[in-house]
Amino acid sequence: AAMEKYPSLKIRVNSHTDSRGRDSYNLWLSQKRAESTVNYMIAEGISADRLQGEGFGETKLVNNCENGVRCSAKEHELNRRSEFIIME
Repeated sequence: AAMEKYPSLKIRVNSHTDSRGRDSYNLWLSQKRAESTVNYMIAEGISADRLQGEGFGETKLVNNCENGVRCSAKEHELNRRSEFIIME
């Protein structure tokens, strides 16, 4: 809705995973999530030149749930996210 309301708005989608699984797989998975989000918005009529996406895997965790650290499912859930950053 914001992209339709503000036609000059440009955003970047940053996607992240939790630390479970291989680091390389998580990086790939987060990149696919970012691409899927961007592709969905394009399919909804938002111009591709207004969108960017990047996956960060588990490189930017919001808590201490890194490899080898025991965390609850709820704690891991906090790290699985996509952020929408306003570029201009």
